[in-house]
Amino acid sequence: MTGAAAAGLLAGCSDAGGGHDSAAAEREAAKRAEAALRERTSAASRALVGQYDAVLAMHPALRDRLAPLRDQAAQHGTALASAPAAGPGPTTTRAPGVSTVPADADDALKQLADAERRTSDAQLAAVAAAPPELARLLASVAASGAGHAYLLGGGA
Repeated sequence: MTGAAAAGLLAGCSDAGGGHDSAAAEREAAKRAEAALRERTSAASRALVGQYDAVLAMHPALRDRLAPLRDQAAQHGTALASAPAAGPGPTTTRAPGVSTVPADADDALKQLADAERRTSDAQLAAVAAAPPELARLLASVAASGAGHAYLLGGGA
């Protein structure tokens, strides 16, 4: 009887080990998915900062109006980054799809408002795939971006 009990315990241990490996693999996959999501959303915020920088380079008179919004976008990129110890990443790259900044300041602000809306919409869409803590952060960042778009668009 003792041999049968020992065999049962050994079999139970090997089953538990398989379950442990599966749970560890799921946790690792979830970590990788969160890191990828953080990188995508952080990169979008960094690209937005690049757009702010391009507008500010073309229209320095807008600095007082845009600097606080640009700084918040930079903070969003840092907060969303998966590896804060690695630094916030580049903040002076031009946003993808933005070839030029309009010469007219009002048009430049409209273009920037559109970029804020697109970024905010993408971050809000990412909430569904995010773990709870990151989902809350993404929702907050998306709301902030929507506010920026509103302010840049003059309420439109």
